[in-house]
Amino acid sequence: MRIDIITLLPELIKSPFEASILKRGIEKGLVEVHMHDLRKYGLNRYNQVDDYQYGGGAGMVMMIEPLDKLIHELKAEREYEEVIYMTPDGETLHQGMANHLSTKKNLLIICGHYKGVDQRVRDLYVTKEISIGDYVLSGGELGAAVLCDALIRLIPGVISDETSALTDSFQDGLLAPPVYTRPADYKGHKVPEILLSGNLPAIEQWREDQAYERTKNRRPDLLKED
Repeated sequence: MRIDIITLLPELIKSPFEASILKRGIEKGLVEVHMHDLRKYGLNRYNQVDDYQYGGGAGMVMMIEPLDKLIHELKAEREYEEVIYMTPDGETLHQGMANHLSTKKNLLIICGHYKGVDQRVRDLYVTKEISIGDYVLSGGELGAAVLCDALIRLIPGVISDETSALTDSFQDGLLAPPVYTRPADYKGHKVPEILLSGNLPAIEQWREDQAYERTKNRRPDLLKED
């Protein structure tokens, strides 16, 4: 997989890819992540990338010309299966979306800023708009990093135990059940006996029951039928 990220702040988004699972995926050659500084395509000697919005109103807007130049250059080198724009009014990121995107070969992510990008960029190039929640950040970089983490960890070989990702919360529509490790008794707080029994079918049933109960108590919206 290759991910290209268009950003005004490449130094902000680089750090997540220099540690932990994301770094491991890159070092294994399972994923490539490339940052593209939009200001290098800015206008005039000030490398301008934003301007006042037509019709008046507070806040600046990212201009179409610098984005058009960079996107055109990138698309000339490869075909992208999705051109993603990180925006608060996009579809909320969920596990099914991450699963789907993790199977793609080439993704292009645009990080918004200010009041957003000129609508013509969205109309001409963007194929998918994604939000990481109902709140506003100062830019799309942190959202892009969250998206990349969510899908890169699903690529076979990135996580040592590939079955681990398949048992995460939301993979089966439920939250994950409680988990325990040693010691079995810590200051009187004991691990449930069923987990020490060695009875694997009974343990799996316990986990399913616990996952359902946790979901019902904490996220009942996940259990609602369409």
